[in-house]
Parts: sequence; structure tokens; C-alpha cells
Amino acid sequence: MSSAVPHLSTEAKAQLPQHVAIIMDGNGRWAKQRHLPRIEGHRQGAESARVIIRTAGDLGIKYLTLYAFSAENWNRPKDEVDTLMKYLINYLKSETPDLNKNNVRLEAIGQIYRLPENVQEQLRKSIQTLSKNNGLTLVLALSYGGRNEIVEGVRAIAEKVRRGQLEPADITEQTVSQHLWTRAMPDPDLLIRTSGEMRVSNFLLWQISYSEFVITPTLWPDFRKPQFYAALEEYAKRHRRFGGV
Repeated sequence: MSSAVPHLSTEAKAQLPQHVAIIMDGNGRWAKQRHLPRIEGHRQGAESARVIIRTAGDLGIKYLTLYAFSAENWNRPKDEVDTLMKYLINYLKSETPDLNKNNVRLEAIGQIYRLPENVQEQLRKSIQTLSKNNGLTLVLALSYGGRNEIVEGVRAIAEKVRRGQLEPADITEQTVSQHLWTRAMPDPDLLIRTSGEMRVSNFLLWQISYSEFVITPTLWPDFRKPQFYAALEEYAKRHRRFGGV
């Protein structure tokens, strides 16, 4: 996929996805290739996130979900996790005024209760500050796992059945969707994965049933506006049939 796309074509502008989800992969490899500490890759990755958020908002895309920290990422070395949490707090503090200026609303999905209390507090503050905005909705997937999400949703549905509030025969796909963390947003139209890996990594397993996938070999710290435009151009070429002809 070419990265030299200076601007979006008329066709791509006319067929923009409503919801883009991104698996931001390759920070560690980017740093290793440059003989830098892994955290420098995360720092550069945060700059990529800043650029893509601004670009998505400028284009009029309504939802952008970033896989920022997976449930599996808790298994990384403690010092790396601690540093990532500090980065997250600093990122939210520093970026919230700019996000507010650009009419961005913020949401978070995942097992938020597992995050350190100071991270949860800053997240609540940023979400509240940006709550009245109606431009791009930025969704941060934090301590997120697709299987965890489905399990928690199933438990909630089972509890309603136990209480007699819901008949098993009345459970539909819509019922399940309404009990997921993403219930207030549409499913992603486009899923982008950087670094060339061919897997979904437990991300939005239910929601990406009919998403278009664009896999780019570009490592996330190098994924900027031209690469995002190239992915949108690729998306515009797809014919979405949703199982039909």
C-alpha cells in the first residue's frame, strides 16, 4: 500500500467510513530498529495518535477507536506498564485542551476499573471536559479484551434472564450488542492494523464482523497522515456486500 498520498481523492471523500478502528502495532519494533528504549517507541506512537485524531476530525469521520492498551498488556514488565500509565495520564492532561478546541468527544471502553486510580481519575476528568462536544468521538480501548467484553455482556444478559426480565428465546444479536461496552456507537466500517501482522488480537471481536480490513506494513510510530489517507483510499475501493451479492 503506497504511503505517498498527499490528499484524498474525491471518491474517497465521498465514501468515508463513519467509524475507523485502529490496532496501533509496532512501537517496540520501531524502537528496537533504532536501538532506542521501547518507551521511545510509545512516545513516537503517541505523536502518531495525535496526528490521526486531528486528521480524522478534520475529515468529518464520526468515530475513531484506538486500541491503546489491551488486557494482555498487563503481562508486560511492570516498569514498562507503569511508564505507559504515566504516559497515558500526561497525554490526557496535555491533549484535552486541544481535543476540546477541536470539538472532540472522548469515551473509553475496557475493564477501566483495572487501571490505576490516578489514571481513572484523569480519564473521568477528560471525558467530562469533552462531554458536550459533537465532532469526532475518540474511543480509547484501555485494559480492553474482546472476549472479556463478550463475557461481561453475557453475564449481564444471564442476570436479566435469572430475574425474569428477559426470555432466552428473545435474545437476539441486537440484545448482545446492547450489552457490550460499544453499545452507544456503530460497528467499525474500517479496521486498520499497522506493522503488517495478520491477526485481530482480541479487538472488537463482535463488532468487526463486517468491517473492511486494511493491513499496512508501516509501524505505528511512522503511521501519519499520508498512510491514513492511503488506508481511506483503499477502503473507498471496497464493495461492501454484507453477505449479499
